[in-house]
Amino acid sequence: MLDISRLRVLRAVVATGSIRASASALGCTPSAVSQQLATLQRETGLQLFERSGRGIEPTDAGRALAAETDTLFEAFSRVERVVGELRADRVGSLSIGYFGSAGAAWLAPTVAALRAEFPELRLDLLLTEVATGDPDVDIFVEETGAERSGSVEVRRLAEDPYLAVVRVDDPLAQEPEVPLADLAARHWVDNDLREGACRRVLLNACAQAGFSPSFVVETHDYRTAMSFVATGIGLTVVPALGIGELPEELTTVALVSPTPVRYVGLAVKKSIARHPAARRAVELLEDMVCGGTPRTG
Repeated sequence: MLDISRLRVLRAVVATGSIRASASALGCTPSAVSQQLATLQRETGLQLFERSGRGIEPTDAGRALAAETDTLFEAFSRVERVVGELRADRVGSLSIGYFGSAGAAWLAPTVAALRAEFPELRLDLLLTEVATGDPDVDIFVEETGAERSGSVEVRRLAEDPYLAVVRVDDPLAQEPEVPLADLAARHWVDNDLREGACRRVLLNACAQAGFSPSFVVETHDYRTAMSFVATGIGLTVVPALGIGELPEELTTVALVSPTPVRYVGLAVKKSIARHPAARRAVELLEDMVCGGTPRTG
């Protein structure tokens, strides 16, 4: 395994173009720099430098190896910052991943509480449906058979049953609950073009009830789908978390036999799971699920 201190010496020599200048920058002697370079060449089996007049010049291999260390030392710097934050018992930044309806329901009060309690904390919010990333805290829809990385702690945050959204003058609106199979002959408004976990939950439940929905309109989101329902073109089926405030001409009906349910999980990186800000974020989200209002710290 390559020694990171020798890679740091290589990087410095390539950057300064001089053993003496790099020794000064690193706070050591020129002979120590030369020894480190010689050892690195033996370890790699590469000629990293060649003589040029009274000095040395990096070879193509030397330049390539030094360039590759940029990512390494950027990551190492981040680790050092985390160590400093750990020693100070704080988190300098916290990233939270979320999907749309969870963000609309839970994120604003959670973030407001975190900002009030950790004013120096930088919060990065990642809408995971459209952005890639590896958030510190991730609110996600569980999928059967999918496994999370062993580097995170995972817990169940909520169960989110699906409801039929219909017009108030629809005969279904008078029923306390409706078997899912009773919707087989109805026109549906789709609300999720992506073949994601949420859509699969619904389609799997319909398959259990013995039918496939007849979609007459395809939309990209719950709010747009419900606006089509208001016109009388059909009904839509939405997770309870995505309902929000309904227009007065719409209402919801519970579904049974079976009830489609999506399960919302919470994943927290083990490396920060014990940080005060990360622990508080988890506590706030659990409060939102259980009571709708986060407890103030």
